[in-house]
Amino acid sequence: MTVPTLPPTEPRTVSPPPPPLGRGRKRATHTFDPALDDAELAAARTALVQGRWQTARSLLARTGDDWDRRGHRVTVLAREPYCVPWIRDWLLAEPDSVDAAVLLALAQVRLALRGKEKPVRARESCRTAAELAPADPTPWLGLLMLESVMGAEGEVRSLFAEVRARYADHHHAHHLMVARLAEHRSGSGPDPLHEVYDFANAAAEHAPADSPLAILPVIAHAERYRVLAAAGHEPRDPATSGHWTGRRARQVMRAAFDWWLEWEQEGHPRRLIDLNFLAHAKVCEGRGAEAAALFHRIGDHATPSPWSYPDHDAYSAFRTARDTALGTT
Repeated sequence: MTVPTLPPTEPRTVSPPPPPLGRGRKRATHTFDPALDDAELAAARTALVQGRWQTARSLLARTGDDWDRRGHRVTVLAREPYCVPWIRDWLLAEPDSVDAAVLLALAQVRLALRGKEKPVRARESCRTAAELAPADPTPWLGLLMLESVMGAEGEVRSLFAEVRARYADHHHAHHLMVARLAEHRSGSGPDPLHEVYDFANAAAEHAPADSPLAILPVIAHAERYRVLAAAGHEPRDPATSGHWTGRRARQVMRAAFDWWLEWEQEGHPRRLIDLNFLAHAKVCEGRGAEAAALFHRIGDHATPSPWSYPDHDAYSAFRTARDTALGTT
């Protein structure tokens, strides 16, 4: 598989990163569940915060080398702010546990992103976990999550390459890269030739036919809107923005929706993230019937991105869009 070519390095812009999954820029009026529809994951998370780490241990053992699912489950478990002591208990009981080391590393990344841990310690934990599990992209995903917010451009690119060397179609890693690349040249205004589009298109084209990376150009379009709206180059109401109605945008949306109709990935652990982006795009495009079909699949599994873009209450935006599309207002 051909590796998507990243554009030349340039200085980091000052545009803020998107809010982490489950946390908005404003005080949340609704609690988003990053576990999405993974009931086993939700149960393991509940057990972990109560000190019963054995459930998480069994879950990760069953997950095996399904790398997208492993990455999703580890990052969700690692979000719990008080899980670190229980993971350390796990390591005391099983010092050679690779799963515990990886989970601890991602938990420390989350703490570092919240300002509750020194970034250097999180980096050390991730690299230690990577040495214990050389084939696993998850420790490198943790580093990519950290450096996407804190790191220099060259380091971010290098870490993305490390993830792809272990799993070329890593869903979460590609989303992180799109969010970071979208921030380039935030002050330059709309640009249909922006590098984030080239990156997303190349990833979609080179992925297998059934890969959810086919939706990545839609993600790129939304992330670029986030940056442009924050910089004042687009209306803060995405539904009134021409960003979603140009010829190129319509082609991207149509291709992504057609892919979903043909390949609908019911088993992918992060598919509901993609469906939220696609539904948001269809709402902004004014395609109510297509949006309604997507909302039926999403159910109550809303995600804060992209409904919060650029600074909206995500759940209110989601509910309004869903009720309008489904005719339940």
